[in-house]
Amino acid sequence: MVVYRLTKSKYAGDISGTGAAIHPGRWNRKGSPVLYTGVNPEIALLETIVHLPPMLSPPLDMLTLEIPDNSTLTLQDSDLPANWSTYPAPTVLSEIGQQWIENGKQLALQVPSCIVKTSSILILNCQHPKYAEVKILERKAFLLDPRLIKQAIR
Repeated sequence: MVVYRLTKSKYAGDISGTGAAIHPGRWNRKGSPVLYTGVNPEIALLETIVHLPPMLSPPLDMLTLEIPDNSTLTLQDSDLPANWSTYPAPTVLSEIGQQWIENGKQLALQVPSCIVKTSSILILNCQHPKYAEVKILERKAFLLDPRLIKQAIR
């Protein structure tokens, strides 16, 4: 299976999950190394730009990663609490993610994107035995259209 990750260029070569372990996201707790990816480049872009400060466009790279087939647990919207897509993220989501990490059965957890609920992101467990099989297929500089991050000053 191919997945995508848009990240700052200076960190693009590091797929160890260290960043998420230090700065946890919606689906992981501090100390848990995971890698957030998307099912397509477009959702990887949206999942990245929602975290960029207004008017800031750091150099970005798009990674195309290959993960082993049949190594994913998929959760649907109906499997999640009613408030799963709210911001800030409800704590229960990091508990769900932590339970999946500790269970250790699947390399990837596929969940709906809270930005575009018809698309999905995949969280990769960097400590899973199959993580050694994750390969970077391509790394390309990504030019972000500045219209995507500008905001009117009020």
